[in-house]
Amino acid sequence: MRAIRIEEDGSRLSVTATLDDDRAPANAAFLWDLLAEPRAIAAIHAMWTGPEISAPVPAAMHGGAAPLPLEQATVMPQPGDIVLTYLPPRLWGGGPAPVFDIGLFYGPGARLFFPIGWQPGSIVARVGQVAELAAACARIRAAGACTLRFARAA
Repeated sequence: MRAIRIEEDGSRLSVTATLDDDRAPANAAFLWDLLAEPRAIAAIHAMWTGPEISAPVPAAMHGGAAPLPLEQATVMPQPGDIVLTYLPPRLWGGGPAPVFDIGLFYGPGARLFFPIGWQPGSIVARVGQVAELAAACARIRAAGACTLRFARAA
């Protein structure tokens, strides 16, 4: 089973998420390929979706990758879900680049409702240490923006 590490120093976030290669193969492959080298991605507590830390992948990192299919789709993520949301070019704010957003969901009541409406995402991985994730994400929420470090787990 493939897994990734997610870390952030200020909040003491340090969790492992297991990729769901069986139910989200294309999305898991995208994330695994993205992490061929460790990545630092700016993140912020989401405004519309509830208990989520949102890390939009910069275009320079994904290079305008191919559209991702919905796999293991959800609009109501559960605590511990890592959701990859793909939005095609020009859908979000009219920008020319597609959006690939990695969402860390840490509490109940999450929803993938944006100012443009419901946008399903793919559950690509699960964090086993939900209590640790929730505590760190609460610290990120209180502190504001952060930089998440993503890497393949050894």
